[in-house]
Amino acid sequence: MIFRSPYKEIELPPTPLTPFVLARARERGDKPALIDAVSGRTITYRQLEEAVRRVAAGLSARGFSKGDVFAIYSPNIPEYAIAFHAVSLVGGTLTTLNPLYTVEEAAHQLKDARAKYLLTAPALLDKAKEAAAHAGVEEVFVFGECEGTTPFAALYVNGDAGEGLEVPRVEIDPGEDVVVLPYSSGTTGMPKGVMLTHHNLIANTLQVHSCELIDESDTLVCVLPLFHIYGMVVIMNVGLYEGASIVVMPRFDLETFLKIVQDYGVTLAHVVPPIMLALAQHPSVDNYDLSKLKTLFSGAAPLSEQLARACSERLGCAIRQGYGMTETSPAIHLTPVEFDWTKCGSIGQCVPNTECKIVDVETGELLGCGREGEICMRGPQMMKGYLNRPEATAATIDADGWLHTGDIGYCDESGHFFIVDRLKELIKYKGMQVAPAELEALLLTHPSVADAAVVPVPDETAGELPKAFVVRKAGAEEVGAEELMAFVAGRVAPYKKIRRLEFIEQVPKSASGKILRRLLVDRERAK
Repeated sequence: MIFRSPYKEIELPPTPLTPFVLARARERGDKPALIDAVSGRTITYRQLEEAVRRVAAGLSARGFSKGDVFAIYSPNIPEYAIAFHAVSLVGGTLTTLNPLYTVEEAAHQLKDARAKYLLTAPALLDKAKEAAAHAGVEEVFVFGECEGTTPFAALYVNGDAGEGLEVPRVEIDPGEDVVVLPYSSGTTGMPKGVMLTHHNLIANTLQVHSCELIDESDTLVCVLPLFHIYGMVVIMNVGLYEGASIVVMPRFDLETFLKIVQDYGVTLAHVVPPIMLALAQHPSVDNYDLSKLKTLFSGAAPLSEQLARACSERLGCAIRQGYGMTETSPAIHLTPVEFDWTKCGSIGQCVPNTECKIVDVETGELLGCGREGEICMRGPQMMKGYLNRPEATAATIDADGWLHTGDIGYCDESGHFFIVDRLKELIKYKGMQVAPAELEALLLTHPSVADAAVVPVPDETAGELPKAFVVRKAGAEEVGAEELMAFVAGRVAPYKKIRRLEFIEQVPKSASGKILRRLLVDRERAK
């Protein structure tokens, strides 16, 4: 059985992304578009549109042209949106890096994406310069003023803010030209560049719009990272398209988050389950007036029924949940506005213009309502493919155009989907992707490690933790778990750290040598 969206089919305009998102920016005038939570500095919609045009002109003047790749390696800042849309306007491609990345991790992505320019924050400048040097990046820009580095402000071209400002006209094919290149581990393996077109992001913006998540009267708090597809599309682009005001936070701190929700009258907060847990349990919540908060929207990781109810009852607000992947721009499912608590725990129904099906993991047989299998989808938000990874693309998108999510779930008679397990190897730590293969490869570089496997183990606060199973080399019995965990921690971003480690005699593998992680996961569950 193929499940389709209950929403009306929507028409998708054949236009580039930025003119679509900022179509009404001028008429919105002095309404705040982006607000810096740290300083209170505000960028109005008129200023945003003007700044995007000025920076686009500046990029073009420096020789940045269609198809070039521009990288952003920075915490959240209002100017992130300016850089993003300026690059989009001149036909470039954005690749966004996690600010927690080490030099080695950043250099790998910059080199793989073939980034021409890199924009970073002062606190990350030393790492950014080193990574850029390794990757052959031509120039590093920085938000603010730092000696020896070009400030982002240097990209702003002066001149008439109106129609006379010289912004090059670029022929963009929305369905073919890649506008963003975020990195994802997908259903397996190392992080890969996900090629998302202008059409993909416009489609998902309108799909979320049809589900009535955000409107022009909303004030949003953007604490989720803008390098991540959730923050990039569901908060930044959908928020700007709808005309909401977005308060931008560089990182999550509970007290600061609560104060912002109170002081700015935030009406809609996009969060992840670990933030929901803090809102449901932390005593500090009672010290703030959160009465204007109408909705909490949870994504990036499964939200339990118990946590959803606890948060709703404590804050007196609605709870909505969504599901998606980087590879789907990201939204595939959203819970409806009029939420039915009997469906609590559901990821919702298909967004418009989207088809979903459940297939048997072993046989590929199409399954009906109530039967568990892998969730597969088709829709205009589906990626073009993985950058320079045709085999990985073919393993994710089959010959009939169905994208295999790697998540196990079922659908009830009313079209609500539920996720019950994960087929894919990906670990979700506080909503962030951790690739087991990456950690295993790193462990194998230690002189005392003969073999290793990494699997997720459940955790109430983080959702999942990476746990390693390690086989010592002969004669290396003295190496301990703490030493190996510290070895990995010194070479990866903090969220990727191995949190638990167990020594075993042999890593279970198939006849072809593939690690049978499922056996280790089942072993953990049986404890």
